[in-house]
Amino acid sequence: MKVLIFGAGNLILSDEGFGVHFVKYMEEHYQVPENVELYDGGTLGIMVTHKFEEADKVFLVDIVDAPGNPGDIHRYTKEEIMLNRIPIKMSPHQIGIQEMLFISELRGACPADITFYGIVPASLDAGNKLSPPLQRGLGDIARLLVNELETTDVRIALK
Repeated sequence: MKVLIFGAGNLILSDEGFGVHFVKYMEEHYQVPENVELYDGGTLGIMVTHKFEEADKVFLVDIVDAPGNPGDIHRYTKEEIMLNRIPIKMSPHQIGIQEMLFISELRGACPADITFYGIVPASLDAGNKLSPPLQRGLGDIARLLVNELETTDVRIALK
């Protein structure tokens, strides 16, 4: 089984860069097996649809405009994403998440197993650092994702 961990975001808008910071966090703190790819999707959106189509299981990591406090984590399934049950778009790159999946569906190549971990941001101001709640969220989402993968016999170890 090929697993894709896809982080989206814009590194120059503080918490907006969370998904990209998350991929870097995983690279620094975890050893991933060969069948797991960590991918910095940045703000590429539909330009990287092919990455989804190459995987059997996809984890998307990004910020989300959802109820709660900064740092609160929300988990969405493919069905919830496809039925537009995730909250409103927050940034230009988010044209990617739903639209990428729709494009893959149209081509008959969308993976069946997709999970979106979204975290509520504290700041979208200019800057390249995460706010403290989102800095803490890096480890929180990493643990959730690693635990979820263990249920499918994919092991990711701490370095």
